[in-house]
Amino acid sequence: MKQLPLILLFLLGANTAFPQSVKKIIVNEKDSISGYYLAVEPKLQPGDSIQGVLVLLSGFSQHAESIFPETKLPNVAYANNILTICFAAGFKLYADPKVQAEITAILKDVIARYKVRADKFIFGGYSAGGTIALRYTELCNQYPSRFPVRPKGVFLVDSPIDIFTLWDNEEEAIRQNFSEAAVEEAKEAIYRMQSQYGIPAENIEKYSLVSPFCMNKAYGENEKYLSHTAVRTYHDVDIAWRIVNRRQTVRNANFLVTAELINRLMILGNDKAEFIQCAGKAHRSNGMRHPHSWSVVEEVECLQWMKGLLG
Repeated sequence: MKQLPLILLFLLGANTAFPQSVKKIIVNEKDSISGYYLAVEPKLQPGDSIQGVLVLLSGFSQHAESIFPETKLPNVAYANNILTICFAAGFKLYADPKVQAEITAILKDVIARYKVRADKFIFGGYSAGGTIALRYTELCNQYPSRFPVRPKGVFLVDSPIDIFTLWDNEEEAIRQNFSEAAVEEAKEAIYRMQSQYGIPAENIEKYSLVSPFCMNKAYGENEKYLSHTAVRTYHDVDIAWRIVNRRQTVRNANFLVTAELINRLMILGNDKAEFIQCAGKAHRSNGMRHPHSWSVVEEVECLQWMKGLLG
């Protein structure tokens, strides 16, 4: 019975016309991709206040607007006193100093504009957006005096969190030359990475500073800064789809790495680290069956998790 009010509010939020409710707030007029954020202000009743802030990051090369067709998370947050902030890092795969500064500027604006506490933030990101969200969360914990928020939790939607492994997988996709979409994305990702920091294996120190996790512990152990933070990873573990559509196996899947992250966090004593999976259910808003999709997140359950963290 405790879940009923939240479900009813979800249904209310799902029917809300968000084009009238989304505010575009510009922080840097010179940056058309990362210089603004989209805010979905919650539906507050008299006497209510914002319970927390959900910061959502879009995927590689996407704009902040791309989030809304793919997930109802802003809808359920709107109906549950949680402010949603949507941000895009553009063609960035990791939280380099520039991305860190962009997110920090936006979060400072959110705190000042909406009068929310620094310890009432939860991050979530899709694909590269999750990679960035995870590293930014680590940095908030590692350097609390340098960053404006104290995240209660972070969740990732099929994110490639080990930059060294990502490079290897992208190179393999190009060599296989099977999926045109996968090859083009791989070429773009490698170009962007190499242009900035070079080849990861030849520039380990640089990449270890931006990679939130490394399968090879000799490269870095940034996950230690998540030992007391709630962490969730979401995946559609459909290996059959991957074999048929990509000619890849579990070795190339993002969840191979995130499973190791969650395991290491649990070994560190983090009882709020969770690996959440489904199989064969994820679809994109255009109806396409694709395991790499926002829809792997069950929105109502995720909001219940968030509300539990926010208190």
